[in-house]
Amino acid sequence: MKTIWRNATLATLADDRGWGLLERGALVCERDQIVWIGADTQLPEGLNAAEEHDLAGALLTPGLVDCHTHLVYAGDRAEEFELRLEGASYEEIARRGGGIASTVAATRAAGDRQLHALALNRARALLMQGVTTLEVKSGYGLSAEHEARCLRIARRLGRELPLTVKTSCLAAHALPPEFAGRADDYIDAVCSWLPALAAEGLVDAVDAFCENIGFTTEQTRRVFETARQLGLPVKLHAEQLSDQHGAAMASQFCALSCDHLEYLGSDGIAAMAKTGTVAVLLPAAFYFLREKTLPPVQALRDAAVPIALATDHNPGSAPLLAPLLVLNMACTLFRMTPEEALRGMTLNGARALGLGDRGRLAVGQRADFVAWETGHPRDLCYWIGRDPVKQVISGGEKVE
Repeated sequence: MKTIWRNATLATLADDRGWGLLERGALVCERDQIVWIGADTQLPEGLNAAEEHDLAGALLTPGLVDCHTHLVYAGDRAEEFELRLEGASYEEIARRGGGIASTVAATRAAGDRQLHALALNRARALLMQGVTTLEVKSGYGLSAEHEARCLRIARRLGRELPLTVKTSCLAAHALPPEFAGRADDYIDAVCSWLPALAAEGLVDAVDAFCENIGFTTEQTRRVFETARQLGLPVKLHAEQLSDQHGAAMASQFCALSCDHLEYLGSDGIAAMAKTGTVAVLLPAAFYFLREKTLPPVQALRDAAVPIALATDHNPGSAPLLAPLLVLNMACTLFRMTPEEALRGMTLNGARALGLGDRGRLAVGQRADFVAWETGHPRDLCYWIGRDPVKQVISGGEKVE
């Protein structure tokens, strides 16, 4: 069944640079693929399309790709937000049972129905703002039982909503209370859980938090070696608070992406450039934590490292469900151009998930795109608080 979408300005992002603007353009979908794209006046004859949609001059872009989220959790950390503003330190909050430990406790205590309902609402909010592909990490269960539970819920989201959901096992996120003082033993446990999680089909990639308040480079390496034995790609929370040289290590495993990267050094940049690892920048966390050290955007540009953007939705450092605000933050805080920002949440976001079939408007690409009530793609990075979504199309179908 063919469907025609016509009378739109297309921002195809088809080439390595430039918006790829096609005014008064059209595209034709067959099932979930784009099969033709060009000028509206040059639509082929005899298409026998089942449906034709006049977009009335709307802007059409690829569907947004949110390649780094933590959607499955219970509770919130609003009280900690207030305490930090009143002067409490991270250590003081942790002694009160706060931090990641508080989210782990709330997540473990929540039933499957509650966790699912919370995650579904968050995913639906992103979908209605133009996100057609997203990644969901575990990492708030931190036990074999609860990590599996969170990953199963993430898988359900992809079955129940008209979007693609990729899952990452982030069991190496933090040290759970039952392993206090025994980080190496916990890493052993994580490595022992991965085969069963993979066998159940719950894991698309393996992630870890390599940081001075997380896990060491060598501990992370052990997790990645297990992932490699299972044929699973890896990703890494790297260089957020200090340079642990995690990005260079992750590149030895041809990591799909390294994320955060405020303290990324030249060795990490060179390693990522060599392996094609995507740099995922997370401006919402940078903003919320009031960080001062900017990620090395110009050095990444100079090394031709692909730069992606994501919401990093999580309760502790990025309680954000506004992908267009992320584009604005990337421009204002990181001095990325609007074109770089949009590529970061389309084409390069897809690359960070190992997906080559989306992120551009081109023949053969998945028919994920968004019609916006605005005239130029730079407007998506400019406006704050405006909802310009006219229609979301996922897999060639209108999202209602």
